[in-house]
Amino acid sequence: MGKRYFCDYCDRSFQDNLHNRKKHLNGLQHLKAKKSWYDMFRDAAAILLDEQNKRPCRKFLLTGQCDFGPNCRFSHMSERDLQELSIQVEEERRAREWPPDIAELPEGHLEDWLEKRAKRLSSAPSSRAGSPTVVIESPLLCTLWSPARAEPIRPTVFQYPVGWPPVQELPPSLRAPPPGGWPLQPSVQWG
Repeated sequence: MGKRYFCDYCDRSFQDNLHNRKKHLNGLQHLKAKKSWYDMFRDAAAILLDEQNKRPCRKFLLTGQCDFGPNCRFSHMSERDLQELSIQVEEERRAREWPPDIAELPEGHLEDWLEKRAKRLSSAPSSRAGSPTVVIESPLLCTLWSPARAEPIRPTVFQYPVGWPPVQELPPSLRAPPPGGWPLQPSVQWG
């Protein structure tokens, strides 16, 4: 039977050869199906701009339906629909431009929570000898801290899992970072 070409936009298949594929891809039905597919993903601002530039469809306003459907060159949106769409566009624009209100953010920080947790754990009776050890991670501090002591404990040494190849054979993405972090190389250009 030969190879067949399936068009996802039109949901149909046909024998695949240069003539048939070219005829289908340049056909009016395919172009309309492709346009309607991409129109589903347009943002509200693009739809509003497009609909404001069109004149209203008389037949759709009188009867509530149009023979051309979504392919009509006139607008099928009422004034009320256009107002709702413009409100939606304005809300989306404000959401992108303005950061969230300070009042909406919960108060407190991770360090505060960790301190409270450490105090709670140290005051609770523990079956283990000594007080529990808590890991505090913050951009400025990454050490082990024990509520029984006031000073930080030396962090544990990173160890690779058992069975891994030697460190020299590992790709850079699997190697542990150096103690001071990765050095910045100004000569490296991306892209």
